[in-house]
Amino acid sequence: MMKKTYITITGTKYYYGKDFINKGDIVTLKKDLDNVYDKEAIAVYMEGLGIIGYVANSPHTVIGECISAGRLYDRMKRKCKAKVLYNTDKGIVAEVL
Repeated sequence: MMKKTYITITGTKYYYGKDFINKGDIVTLKKDLDNVYDKEAIAVYMEGLGIIGYVANSPHTVIGECISAGRLYDRMKRKCKAKVLYNTDKGIVAEVL
């Protein structure tokens, strides 16, 4: 059995906020190949809204047992799905599907 992989979704305040994101929501993770600030950036999308944030890639923004975008980047294809588990004050925790 493969070990579960958790990520932190951050940066939501720059888009739509995070109050509407609920446990069980499915989001799409896509490599952001054009990101000039982070070569391992993974954008987070929600159907009907588009981009809602990014997978955390800093020790200051990755919470709990989550892995950074850098650790996930080479393990994923161009895109994949994740399921929201928790919406906390420090970030949103999701399980990569």
